[in-house]
Amino acid sequence: MEHNDINHAKKVVFKGLILLAIITVVEVLIALVGNGHIIEGFHLSKWIMYPVMIGLSLYKAYFIIYEFMHMKYELQGLRYSVLLPMLLLVWAVIAFFNEGNNWKHNRQVVEERNQIGIEQMHTPPAPAATHGEEGHTEGEH
Repeated sequence: MEHNDINHAKKVVFKGLILLAIITVVEVLIALVGNGHIIEGFHLSKWIMYPVMIGLSLYKAYFIIYEFMHMKYELQGLRYSVLLPMLLLVWAVIAFFNEGNNWKHNRQVVEERNQIGIEQMHTPPAPAATHGEEGHTEGEH
């Protein structure tokens, strides 16, 4: 009986490795074809290529966790206790990218304002308003 368990386990591992290898090769081909490295002049839209590659990578992560880390054999509560922190980590990464983008935008605004301030410092002041013969400024009559 033990001999069959080992053979069964080997089959499961090899099937998993073959599946992961196939998915990895597909990801590499999508990247090479999508960026025009295999077919000259042919490019896939980033809006198509990126979600497909992210989806394949997420499936590989799911498969590794549930098959090789034996998560599918655990109680549902333990599965959720692993899944929730992962979702929070993904949320944190997205939040940090958003925050970094805001910092970048704000830094550009500050640099533009500093550039305007430097230009104003180096330009001579505008001439004073000219007065007419009666002592009034040109706009007053």
